[in-house]
Amino acid sequence: MESEQGRRSPPATAARTPVQGGRLVILVPIIAFLIAAIASVSNTSTHQNSLTILHQVPEGHVGVYWRGGALLKTITDPGFHWKMPLLTDYEPIQVTLQTDQVRDIPCGTKGGVMLNFTRIEVVNRLRKEYVYETLLLYGIHYDNTWIYDKIHHEINQFCSSHSLQQVYIDMFDQIDERMKDALQGDCTRYAPGIEIISVRVTKPTIPDSIRRNFEQMEEERTKVLIAIEKQKISQKEAETQKMMAISEAEKNANVSRIMMEQKLMEKDSARRQELIENEMYLARERSLADANFYRVMKEAEANRLKLTPEYLNLKFIESIANNTKIYFGNKLPNMVLDQRLVGDFFQEVVRKTGAEI
Repeated sequence: MESEQGRRSPPATAARTPVQGGRLVILVPIIAFLIAAIASVSNTSTHQNSLTILHQVPEGHVGVYWRGGALLKTITDPGFHWKMPLLTDYEPIQVTLQTDQVRDIPCGTKGGVMLNFTRIEVVNRLRKEYVYETLLLYGIHYDNTWIYDKIHHEINQFCSSHSLQQVYIDMFDQIDERMKDALQGDCTRYAPGIEIISVRVTKPTIPDSIRRNFEQMEEERTKVLIAIEKQKISQKEAETQKMMAISEAEKNANVSRIMMEQKLMEKDSARRQELIENEMYLARERSLADANFYRVMKEAEANRLKLTPEYLNLKFIESIANNTKIYFGNKLPNMVLDQRLVGDFFQEVVRKTGAEI
């Protein structure tokens, strides 16, 4: 009996072993899945592994996906998202403003002088609605084609068609706008999702000998400009003094003219006053003369009416009577005292006086 039991015990142990192995087979994938999920959540690098399940799209970016190397049309917004591990790849693409710096761009001018632009900054943006088309045609490194390589091409074209003087001094302020217009023109035509905001070009480096010549030229130009400014200042001062002298002369002339006009007005006022006084005097004298004439006329008329023969005889008699001297004798003076003769004399006088009046 014991031998039979001893022979039967090993098969019982063999029956329990497959059950424990099956549990291990089930637990291993679950543990691996959990580890991959935890690793995917904790992973914060830009390039996501294809094994990740849960991934995060940062703010200012969109999520782009590839399955089996083919770009998917699925575009996700910022936040946490799920994807299939091993089959789907993920990449965040920035859709906000970004600055690409293109460094060390050599170029040769029309005269054969070699220049080197140490840094050119291009501020650009990829429009969200054109992310799929742009990445489908040019990949995630689209800026290498349309910004970095394009800047090299445009800078060399610009330098080869202009002289050192134009590139370094005369037209340097125009390079920014020219590069921006050139980049935006090609992007609008071939990659409309790329928007060029601005381009900043730093001063290129030139050979030391040429740089010293330019510095000397700039010094001489500065001296010339200073001399011109001094000349302008002298001219302005001379013009100012001239204007002051003219203003002073005009002021004196105006004062003289005003004083002369005042004197003329005083003379004219005196003349008018004298005319008025003369007119008043003439009127007064004329009035007196008219009054005298009227008086004389009235006296003459009164005398003509008064000198009658009877009145004359009366006056003659009164005059004779008032004479205190009476002469007697044969030889009297040659004065005829005949009353009739005297009366006739006075009548003749009266007639002549009336005729004259």
